[in-house]
Amino acid sequence: MSRPGPPSRTTAIRPLPAEAAPFTTEAAIPSHRRFPVRGQLRRPLALTVADLRERWPPHRAEVVFDCATNGPQHHTFEGPLLREVIDAAGPAFDARRRKDRCRYLLAVTGGDGHHTVLSWAELDADFGDAPVLLATAMDGCALDVAGSQLVVPSDRCGARYISALTGIWFGACALPELSDELASGDRVDGP
Repeated sequence: MSRPGPPSRTTAIRPLPAEAAPFTTEAAIPSHRRFPVRGQLRRPLALTVADLRERWPPHRAEVVFDCATNGPQHHTFEGPLLREVIDAAGPAFDARRRKDRCRYLLAVTGGDGHHTVLSWAELDADFGDAPVLLATAMDGCALDVAGSQLVVPSDRCGARYISALTGIWFGACALPELSDELASGDRVDGP
C-alpha cells in the first residue's frame, strides 16, 4: 500500500475587487489591540486589524500548508501585503541601492511567543516579490478579535504563519565580527 505524498501546494494571490464588502465582526468590538511596526523606519506604526483593512488594498491568498500537529491545512486569507505596510512606514534604506536593501530583515512575533524572520529581499519586487500578507480575515471570518496573522503563501510548511501578531521589527543585518575581520585583512576560516 503506497502512502500519499505531501499535499500539493496551491497558491493564488490576487487583489480583491474594490467593490468587495469589508469584513465585519458579529459584534462591534473596539479594536484596542495594536501591534507596533518599529525599527529602522522613518514613520513607525502601531496598527490594529481594522487599520490594516482600512489603509491598504486587500489581497486574497488561497493556501495549502503542512502543520506539524494538524496535518495539511487549506485556508483562504485576506489582507494587505506586508511589503506595502513596511513601505508606508518608510524603510530607512536607499531604495535606489539594491545591495543596501538586501541587508534588511523583518522579525515578526505572535501572541503565543512564536516568531520568525523574513528578509526584505524575499518581499522586494526586484528580488523575491513574495506576496506575504498581514491577514485581516481567514476563511471569510474577520480576525479583529484573534489578531492579524502573517501568511507566507509560498511556504510548504506552516511554521512562518504567525498568529495574533504582537510586533514587527524591521532593520539592517550587521555582521560586526565578520566585517571587522575582513576590514583588517584577517583570514576567515570555516569550520
